[in-house]
Amino acid sequence: MTLASLSPQAALPSPSTAVWQLGPVPIRAYALCIIAGIVLACWVTERRLRQRGVAPGAVLDIAVWAVPAGIIGARIYHVITSPEKYFGAGGDPMKAFAIWEGGLGIWGAVAGGAVGAWIAARQLGIPFSVVADALAPGLPLAQAVGRVGNWFNNELFGARTTLPWGLEIHRMDPDNPGHALRDDAGQPILEPGLYQPTFLYEALWNLGVVALVLILDRRLKLGRGRAFALYVMGYTAGRFWIELMRTDEANQILGVRLNVWTAALVFLGALIYFVRVRGPRDYLIPLGAATTTPPPTSDLSQVDLSERETPARAAAPEGYRVVSEEQYAAWRDTGVVPPTSADDARTDDGEPSGDTAPADVASSDDAPADEPSAARIERADATGARPADRDS
Repeated sequence: MTLASLSPQAALPSPSTAVWQLGPVPIRAYALCIIAGIVLACWVTERRLRQRGVAPGAVLDIAVWAVPAGIIGARIYHVITSPEKYFGAGGDPMKAFAIWEGGLGIWGAVAGGAVGAWIAARQLGIPFSVVADALAPGLPLAQAVGRVGNWFNNELFGARTTLPWGLEIHRMDPDNPGHALRDDAGQPILEPGLYQPTFLYEALWNLGVVALVLILDRRLKLGRGRAFALYVMGYTAGRFWIELMRTDEANQILGVRLNVWTAALVFLGALIYFVRVRGPRDYLIPLGAATTTPPPTSDLSQVDLSERETPARAAAPEGYRVVSEEQYAAWRDTGVVPPTSADDARTDDGEPSGDTAPADVASSDDAPADEPSAARIERADATGARPADRDS
C-alpha cells in the first residue's frame, strides 16, 4: 500500500462557500477570521502590557490606530507588488480599493500596523519597544487564525501531492466570488488531484512561533524590542520555505518569488537587531490621577477565575515612568513610587531623554534647594508635575 493509494481517503476537504448573505449584507469567512485573529492578538497584548505596568485598556487605544493602519499598509503592499492587476492591460485602477475581494500583504500589514502602534504609543506615553514586545506573540497567533480564511477561499495552496494530507480544492466561480462552480447536478466542482495545504503549514508554523516567543521571553526576559525581533525571525524563517512551495501567481525576481526575497531580507534585518541591541526589559509605573493599584503578576497561561466581575475602566494615566524590574517589583509590592533617577527618562535607544524626570520635579518654584528628593517628588505629585516622558 502506497501513500498515493491512501491519499483519497485521507484528503482534507475544502469549503465550497466562503460568503453567506445576511439579507443584503455579505458575511465573508475571511473577514471573520481576520477579526477573530485581531481579537485574540489584542487579548494577548493586553495581558502582556499589564504585566509590564501599563494601565488596563491601553490595547484598545493602540488597536484604534494599529488595525486600520495595518489594513491600509497590507493593501498598499499588495497593490505595489501586483500592479498589473490594477494598472496593467485590462486592469481596473478602482479595483485597488476593493479590499473585500482579497489581496492583503502581511509585510505591509506589519509595517503599517507598526506605524499606527507607534503613533498610539506616543500619545499614551508608552515606549514603543514595550508595545512591540507585548505584541510579539499576539501577531503570529492572529496570523494563524487568519490563514483559516484562506482555506475557506480555496487559495494559497501548493503543488499537487500524493501525501495523505493532500488538500481538495474547489474550482471557484469568477462571476460569483466566494462560491464554487457547480456541475449540472448542482455539485461543487473539484480541481483534479490533491494539493499541498501551504496555508495550513504556515498556520501551524505561526503557532510554533507563538510558543517560541513566550518561552524565550520568559527565560531571557527580552526587552528593547528583542521579543518582537524574535517573532520576525521566526515568522520569516517559516515563510521562506513555505513560499517556495506555493504555486499561485506572483511576481518574481531572478526566477524567485518576490516574497521569498522579502522574507530573507527581513529575517537578516531582525537578526542584526536582535544581536546588536542589548539592555534590560523596561517596566512602567503609571503617573497622574489615574495611578491605580499595582497589577497582578500572573503569567499569560494563568487566569484568575475568581475575577468574575470586570471593573469599570479608569481614566488613562497622564504618563508613565520607565523603571527597572526591581523598582517595578517594589512598587507592585508596596504601592510606593520609587525615587527618580537619570535613567528613568531614557529613550527606546537607551539614551537619556533631554526632558528628564528630575528636571521636571526640581523645577517647582516653591521647593527649597535642600529639600530631600522624596519630599520634592511628593510635592510634584501634589501639584500635578510629572516626568516629561510621554513621547519616549
